[in-house]
Amino acid sequence: MDIRAELLREHSKEVADKIAHWVGTDEQRVDELMQLFLNDEYRIVQRAAYAVSKVVDKHPQLLNPYFDIMVAYMQDEHQHIAVKRNVLRIIQDADIPEDLHGELMNICFEMLADVNEPVAIRVFSMSVLDNLSQYYPEIRQELHAILEEQLELGCSAGFRSRARKILKKS
Repeated sequence: MDIRAELLREHSKEVADKIAHWVGTDEQRVDELMQLFLNDEYRIVQRAAYAVSKVVDKHPQLLNPYFDIMVAYMQDEHQHIAVKRNVLRIIQDADIPEDLHGELMNICFEMLADVNEPVAIRVFSMSVLDNLSQYYPEIRQELHAILEEQLELGCSAGFRSRARKILKKS
């Protein structure tokens, strides 16, 4: 299968499912999909993210070799905003390797606090931090302070909803 051609053909659940099924647990196919997700044009990155998320939902361990590069891409100012957004979307529910926790916390706190970041990036950062706070309860206080401050400033309905859910947890 030519994954790139499939992604260009149509952006749909059916295409993402087809690609995810074809990729399965084959490491070479996973790598091919991840290269498109991390290195191609905006439209391909966005469409590949959907297929990547479907693969990772079924086989989360397949993401392990790519965590380092995904975290690095989130810090690269030359990467398209779609890369940051989609990386965060995918890793918000992932079992992140412990050696990346500190770096990822710093990145997510920075993005969450930056009101100039797109809402989706801030919301996904919030979720990553909430998940990491299970391992590092001491970050919960800082997370709550940022969320309460931003709720006072005014924000989107999606941001408010996610922030309130996190604030209610403790």
